[in-house]
Amino acid sequence: MDETTVALCIDLDQTLVRTDLLLESGLKALKDRPVAAVAALFGLVRGRAHLKQRLAELAELRVDLLPYHPAVLALAQTAKAAGRPVVLATASNRKYAEQIALHLGIFDAVHASDAATNLSARVKAERLLGLYGEGGFDYIGDSRKDLAVWRHARRAIVVNPQPGVRSALARNHLPHELLSRRGSPLSPLIRALRPHQWLKNTMVFVPLLAAHLFLDLHAILGAVAAFLAFSLMASAGYVINDLLDLEADRQHARKRQRPLACGDLPIGWGLALAAVLVAVAAAVGAWLPPLFLVVLGAYFAATLAYSLHLKRRMTLDVLTLAGLYTLRVIGGAAAIGIPLSFWLLAFSMFLLLSLAYLKRYAELESLRRDGGDWASGRGYGIKDLELVRGLGIPAGYSAVMVLALYINSPEVRALYRDPQIIWLVCPLLLYWIARTWSIAHRGLMHDDPLVFAIADRGSQATLLLCVLALWFAL
Repeated sequence: MDETTVALCIDLDQTLVRTDLLLESGLKALKDRPVAAVAALFGLVRGRAHLKQRLAELAELRVDLLPYHPAVLALAQTAKAAGRPVVLATASNRKYAEQIALHLGIFDAVHASDAATNLSARVKAERLLGLYGEGGFDYIGDSRKDLAVWRHARRAIVVNPQPGVRSALARNHLPHELLSRRGSPLSPLIRALRPHQWLKNTMVFVPLLAAHLFLDLHAILGAVAAFLAFSLMASAGYVINDLLDLEADRQHARKRQRPLACGDLPIGWGLALAAVLVAVAAAVGAWLPPLFLVVLGAYFAATLAYSLHLKRRMTLDVLTLAGLYTLRVIGGAAAIGIPLSFWLLAFSMFLLLSLAYLKRYAELESLRRDGGDWASGRGYGIKDLELVRGLGIPAGYSAVMVLALYINSPEVRALYRDPQIIWLVCPLLLYWIARTWSIAHRGLMHDDPLVFAIADRGSQATLLLCVLALWFAL
């Protein structure tokens, strides 16, 4: 057989692209048009083809940002250069398949699903067999559904095979070529959890320390359980945020390497991971007082609202971020069964609002250095830099004012023998706030100021001096 007459047929999902377009379109529709997206799911009773068609009508995908598989692209380009027909044969909706074909410019034909036909497994095999004949095409795929096609192909080429695919090929006596193998999922899973961000959840210990219960074993165990529950729920929120922010992340210089955005972690795995994390976090929270579970639920609801909508709304996004930080403090108090001090709540809200603005400022400063104009998926542009700084610094100084008023309050005398020593904390905090904003102004701030503060030696020294002042005031 003349090699130039043998078509190279390529699957799309998890083959040409390292993602699943049905799930991507569903998530994009859920983010942009949530009510219509939920209604579209009921169309599944009319078949997967109808569901794919409906989601394609609701969601526009940036095909130029998709994580294409370089080895598959190279093979397709080589076949094209050799004069072979290069064909995109996919169960994804025709709208996306044709957009991808137009973007890449290497396909001679496109076969895809439409409103009536789901071009998968046996249906795809029959289509290709009718067009190219038995053994008249090579086929690149990844899943068990592709077995029906490989049985009629001249050559089976496997890309990042799903579990059991290669053994199924062997059982069916189908020789194959392994183009690439997916690495261990452990590293992408851990990266998706963002365990370094768990440092922020140490804020649940603040009420424990403020109430001087650091020698109470029962309170310590409650705070540790709260830390674990918030860490798991926070990771669930990060995964959900990454799932809903795929397109924006792929436009970001650093975030494009996140496991879900770059395809290292399949979207289906991300959905399952988020569900498991929420369930385990709720199970841990159920061992604590009921009020803690309410706070944890409010935290998750706020995280979901932030990921779906609020992060794109100027001011509301920052208030939500500050609220998420503050809920950790409230959760810490609920976990050990103590009322939250008015002074601690007021101090926390102002300081954390300043940090939330600092986070936005750092993102905008990074965007300015990269030559950008508007933050993708956010409600801010470069022109808002001065506004964000003008709102963030006074919020931090307001927290110091709350602390100064607290030192002169009747409540402080019940907890401290020499409360006047606490005055030393005020200039330390004023220095730290000015220093962190100066670092951000110079473009050296981490995307998350809390993570920066925990790792920064200057911040660590300031915290140590504050703790010593409070200790000597006891």
